[in-house]
Amino acid sequence: MGAGAGLSGKLAVVTGASRGIGRAIALRLAADGAEVAVHYNAGAEAAAAVVAAIAGAGGRAFALQADLGAPDGVDALVAGLGSRAVDILVNNAGISPKLTFGQASPADFDLVIGVNLRAPFFIVQGLLANLRDGGRVINISSMGTRAVYPAMAVYAPAKAGLEALTRILAVELGKRGITVNAVSPGATATDMNERARDPVIAAQIAQTVALGRVGQPEDIADIVGLLASEDGRWITGQVIDASGGQRL
Repeated sequence: MGAGAGLSGKLAVVTGASRGIGRAIALRLAADGAEVAVHYNAGAEAAAAVVAAIAGAGGRAFALQADLGAPDGVDALVAGLGSRAVDILVNNAGISPKLTFGQASPADFDLVIGVNLRAPFFIVQGLLANLRDGGRVINISSMGTRAVYPAMAVYAPAKAGLEALTRILAVELGKRGITVNAVSPGATATDMNERARDPVIAAQIAQTVALGRVGQPEDIADIVGLLASEDGRWITGQVIDASGGQRL
């Protein structure tokens, strides 16, 4: 990871940045020159390792803890940033318990909707005064909003709501020059998706992907990097499929 200058002087907040796609996004934005707030819930050591990796490459970062599934989680995140100006907000944190329609309880529903939809909604609302004009909001969705996976009975509707919110915010914040987009990964080899990390299952999944392999966290991070950059200035209100052409 080499330090870049494209995002120099900017602060990026990445939720769920201690592992997986969030970690890759944090490393990418730091490599492009941004200072990164590495949000985490329970993975303090993992978040510290991300901060150390960024610092070791000549970048700047700090860890920020908040449980986005708790009633006061968003308030804790916003308070942790204080009055700092935010240039890039990446709503990446999410939970995806395998729940079919018949299995999901009201408590399951509330938690999944809470982390995947409610939290991004109120994080943006809570940071309105912090977000700089001309900034970026990037929401991480899922290809589960366009392809049916029965075990995503709550997760997929939550992400569909996040995509609708993306379009609403693109109009709401557009007057300030802030772009708002969503990125929808397909099968990506992270600890949240054990199937995509299993060589045998990954090979089977790859047969459904136009580009012939499962995704890697860096594949998603590079798309976020584009949207966060000056080159992404004329893209807003979009849901960008980042699946390599899975289940077309």
